Amino acid sequence: MGVPPLTMGVLSRLELISPSDRGTIVPTLRETGRFVEKRPRQHIHYLRTSDGVQLAWADASAGPLLIKAANWLTHLEYEWESPVWGHWLRFFSEHFRLVRYDERGCGMSDWNVGDVSPDRWVEDLDALVEAVAPRERFALLGISHGTVAAVSFAARHPERVSQLLIYGGYVRGWSRRGDPDALRTYQAITDLIRFGWGQENPAFRQIFTSRFIPGATEEQMGWFNELCRKTTSPKVAAALMEARGKADVVDELGRVRTPTLVVHARNDQVVPLAEGRLIASAIPGAEFVELDSANHILLESEPAWDRFRSAALEFTGLGRGTVGEDPVFRKLTAREREVLLLLTEGLGNADIAERLSLSEKTVRNHVSNLFDKLGVWSRAQAIVFARDRGFGAS
Repeated sequence: MGVPPLTMGVLSRLELISPSDRGTIVPTLRETGRFVEKRPRQHIHYLRTSDGVQLAWADASAGPLLIKAANWLTHLEYEWESPVWGHWLRFFSEHFRLVRYDERGCGMSDWNVGDVSPDRWVEDLDALVEAVAPRERFALLGISHGTVAAVSFAARHPERVSQLLIYGGYVRGWSRRGDPDALRTYQAITDLIRFGWGQENPAFRQIFTSRFIPGATEEQMGWFNELCRKTTSPKVAAALMEARGKADVVDELGRVRTPTLVVHARNDQVVPLAEGRLIASAIPGAEFVELDSANHILLESEPAWDRFRSAALEFTGLGRGTVGEDPVFRKLTAREREVLLLLTEGLGNADIAERLSLSEKTVRNHVSNLFDKLGVWSRAQAIVFARDRGFGAS
């Protein structure tokens, strides 16, 4: 089974962005001519599943571990330059050590696979966790169909998952919802995928894209259309879509004991709001947040994206200081907190940069921001200030 290479077009654009850190704005030669943030250094690895499939997975940045269950059509490299997914990756990698993987059948994982059933989604997540964190507790993120594997894993391994974050999720596929109109729609979309997915003309893929991100710009629509074509074959895409319809892990919901946040867009055209409410009502103690959006993938420019970020940080404990901590530290970002903690350990800028996979310039910028927020003028003052107030003692 071969792993599909990146196209030369993708490589040429990626090489324009230094992978050293996320904190500096640099010009690129993309067609838009706009500025993009440098991305954090990413390390790509492979694991082999019990049925011999090679799964590609990647980790980026530092901080608390967050594992993202695979969702529809990803590419570990191509997504970083994405006007649709890029801001998601930047947000999570700014606050966590972000681990994600391309599901079997797409992206940098094996395409030629025989079994893409929901049972395999759960087994693949199990294999990833064993490779990444065999003993470590972690936060688990399920987006869209990634919720199926995430919920199943959390229900079966409550001791491993510290928080379960679900966005736009479902636990019963489109053929399991008792909606005959939706069933006919998805059957028609599956046929369009099977016969028109690989064509140069994006008309077939546009039908799919317009449901995912109806509020997208022309550039965003075009990028998602290309993602569809570049990340898998028509045959596999149709098989993946059919598998989506068969998923049903409703019975697992009541067994989840992990603190859970469920977030859903009110007018999501791909996964109805009712599916998010079902998840939130069946998981004991789950919190539910409804967003004012029609996009299945939240876009960076919409207010719902800011609401999602705030809810996610608050839920994971990164949107507020530690209980009993001096309120002054609550003004710090997650990255600034990491830098301050390393300062109190006596590390210099070069050592901090290496520890956090940042450039020294970015570390200097963080240190300068720390001084402003804490009201100090030197490293020594910052260290004394933090230690006197018990910063990081917990």
